[in-house]
Amino acid sequence: MAAHASIIRDVRYSADAVNAGEMRKHRRLPVSIAGRFMRADRSEYTCRSKDVSVGGAAVISSITPEVGERVVVYFDHLGGFEGVVARATPDGFAFVYKITEHKREKLAAQIMWLINKDDFPAETSRIHERIGTRGRRTTLRVEDGVIIDVELLDLSASGASIGTPARPPIGSFVVAGKTRAIVRRHHEHGIGLQFLSLLSPEALRDRFL
Repeated sequence: MAAHASIIRDVRYSADAVNAGEMRKHRRLPVSIAGRFMRADRSEYTCRSKDVSVGGAAVISSITPEVGERVVVYFDHLGGFEGVVARATPDGFAFVYKITEHKREKLAAQIMWLINKDDFPAETSRIHERIGTRGRRTTLRVEDGVIIDVELLDLSASGASIGTPARPPIGSFVVAGKTRAIVRRHHEHGIGLQFLSLLSPEALRDRFL
C-alpha cells in the first residue's frame, strides 16, 4: 500500500508539472511504452511514451500536433486518453488529460505494474479474465467508417476477441459495438482488440451481453 501511495503521489507531482509547463522541476515517472495517437483531423501516427502521470504524459513522436489541439493517445497496457496538447518538445509533445479519481487510482496501479512487471513475467501475458461469448454477435466499425457484423468470441474488462474475415491493420482504431478499441493482433479466426478504457462488469453487460 505504501508503494501504491508513493506512485500516486509521484504521478500527481508529474501532472502538476505538465500543467505548469515546468516538468523538469518535479519528479517524473519515466515509462517507455509503444503507442499511437489520433489528431483532430483523425490522422493517426505511432508514438512512444517518455513519461506518464495521472494528469498528462510526454510523448516521443516524429509528428508534433499544434498546441491546444485535441488528441486521443493510446499506450500499450494503459489504454487510451483524450487530451489537449500542452506544449511541443524537441522529440515530440506533452499533453494533458482529466480523469476521475477512480481512473486515477487504476492508472497509478497500472504504472506501478509496468515499472515492476519484469519481476512478475507470468503476470504480463493476460491481466484480465476472459469470458467466453462464442455465438454472440456485435458490430465492428473500422477506420474508413464501414460497419460489419462480427462474432464476439470472448470478452474481458480490457478487450475482446472478434471473429471476422476482416483484418484491420494492427494499431488501428475501431469501434466494437459502442466501445472504442485498438487492434492489437490478428489470429486464425479474426482479431484481438484492446479497449481504450477498462469496462466495469455493468458496462460489459450493457454493451455486449
